[in-house]
Amino acid sequence: MGGFGTLIGAGGGFILVPVLLLLYPDKSPETITSISLAVVFLNALSGSISYARMKLIDYKSGLMLASTVVPASIIGAVTTAYIPRRLFDIFFALLLILIALYISIRPQKASGSKGARKSYSIIRKITDVKGVVYNYSFNPAIGLTTGACVGFLSSLMGIGGGIIHVPILIHLLTFPVHLATATSLFMLAIMSFSATLVHFSNGLIAEGLSQIVAIGIGVIMGAPVGARISQHIKGRWIVRSLALALGLVGIRILLTAF
Repeated sequence: MGGFGTLIGAGGGFILVPVLLLLYPDKSPETITSISLAVVFLNALSGSISYARMKLIDYKSGLMLASTVVPASIIGAVTTAYIPRRLFDIFFALLLILIALYISIRPQKASGSKGARKSYSIIRKITDVKGVVYNYSFNPAIGLTTGACVGFLSSLMGIGGGIIHVPILIHLLTFPVHLATATSLFMLAIMSFSATLVHFSNGLIAEGLSQIVAIGIGVIMGAPVGARISQHIKGRWIVRSLALALGLVGIRILLTAF
């Protein structure tokens, strides 16, 4: 989970939540999300350190977008307690399937250009450790608005947000794929930490501490592996892997809910 979650910039929460839903059918949605978000934080932190060494993280954009993601994620963490388990499962599954379809229908946007695209008010130039230069620009209004939505939904579902944020960074904000996955993971570390603090204050972390420790050790070890592998895979294959994983997990949860 740690390796694949880091590879696609999603943090692995979209894999962990379905597994927890199947293994612990009697646990409440807030307990499931608290376990997942704590593990996602460990995964995102470990993966971000690896991507930082590769110089693939756009820190300025990540911090700017996180300014709306974090407050919204706190609201989402609190809201989870008021959602019935079956409704939670159905909504989560449909969300994953819709995102998978969107990515599959628009594969031409997935590759991420190294050259400048449309000229927006935010212009970035990033040079990675291999000397590859990425020029791109994006609309900050779109980034901040979608960031708030992602923060709320991802924290609500316990998936960390990368699974939603990566497609947004690529399709709407024109980030090159490899920078999108790395920057998404960096933002994910910030967002999942804030949401985890909310669950900790509610006493939910203590309920799933044994699962968090056991799974957390695995993702910390796997995250650097996923980051290294990403350097040898073309952007379009990363996006296709993301879409396939989303679709399969969404269908599995939907079938279980009914």
